[in-house]
Amino acid sequence: MLTAPIRYSPDLEHVQDNEAETDASLEKSFDHILHTTAKDYGRPVRAVHAKAHGLFEGTFTIDAHLPPELAQGLFATPGSYRASFRVSTNPGDILDDNVVLPRGLALKVEGVPGEFVAEAEGDAQDFLMVNSPVFAAPSADKFAGKLKLLAATTDRAPGAKVALSTVLGFINSALGKVGLESGALAAMGGAPQVHPLGETYFSTTPFRFGDHVAKFRLRPLSPALTALTGQVIDTKGRPDGLRETIRQDAAGLTGEWAFEVQLLRDLGQQPVEDASVEWPEEVSPFVQVATLRMEPQDSWSADKVQRIDETLHFSPWNALAAHRPLGGINRARRRAYRQSSTFRVAMQQGCPVAHAEEAAN
Repeated sequence: MLTAPIRYSPDLEHVQDNEAETDASLEKSFDHILHTTAKDYGRPVRAVHAKAHGLFEGTFTIDAHLPPELAQGLFATPGSYRASFRVSTNPGDILDDNVVLPRGLALKVEGVPGEFVAEAEGDAQDFLMVNSPVFAAPSADKFAGKLKLLAATTDRAPGAKVALSTVLGFINSALGKVGLESGALAAMGGAPQVHPLGETYFSTTPFRFGDHVAKFRLRPLSPALTALTGQVIDTKGRPDGLRETIRQDAAGLTGEWAFEVQLLRDLGQQPVEDASVEWPEEVSPFVQVATLRMEPQDSWSADKVQRIDETLHFSPWNALAAHRPLGGINRARRRAYRQSSTFRVAMQQGCPVAHAEEAAN
């Protein structure tokens, strides 16, 4: 028998004394990345997850007959919504696909009714996920420290990054043959270059789930997608090999993902503030509450590039009040992601100093 889910309360969060300093550090790192890449590319790009590999339009359908503990917020009423989603790589610079790094999937469920958090833009519920069940740092200050180091590598020796990724991949492959794969090496670029559409994606951080709290997962469901799980893509000599492969496959692919939630049931084993801890599935299993479906399409058409890649802003704070982001990592992302979108808008409108003026006020 599973323990009953813990009811949401503001007391589940514990704000740290140094969070203002952490926010300032993140903003400084974002500024460096945003200005460096905008100068290099002649256009603004995202401070994180700058390079997209596939852009999609689909349908997000809420399951009918969910039990009360799952029929919460967006998922309280069955129905279908238009969805846009973007598959990407996590750095803020646009790298050769031979640099193997964690992948992300940003999902925007559009035209959602209900009360939104104050920071939300429009009427969409966003879900930002990566292909790992845990975040790269346990807390916001550790995250800021890592981002500071990563920001310093922006625009530095892209060829060396490819070489490092290749070496790390070789080492991790050798370790894997004796059952000793390294998660640390994978996070640094030592994972195999597998098909992003076959990956499982996780929110890694918790969110309010109506009366409860949950993490989210997007898992390949249809055979067309599960067949791609673990499929290695050869990117040698193909700087945009992932994008090219995804575009070729998506043109004839009908795919479905299961959107799942994992409810908070045990604070001792499922911490809210430490995003580096994987919530055990034996304590609280993931349960499907919706389906994301895509029909065959051009995943890199000019209209999608303009609308999804260049115009849409994805943030965990584009959220219903019923799905408010929780924990220190999410609190830190609130201002940082707004900073990135503000900079992009200002640059696109031909006013590159607008962001600097805003930050000074």
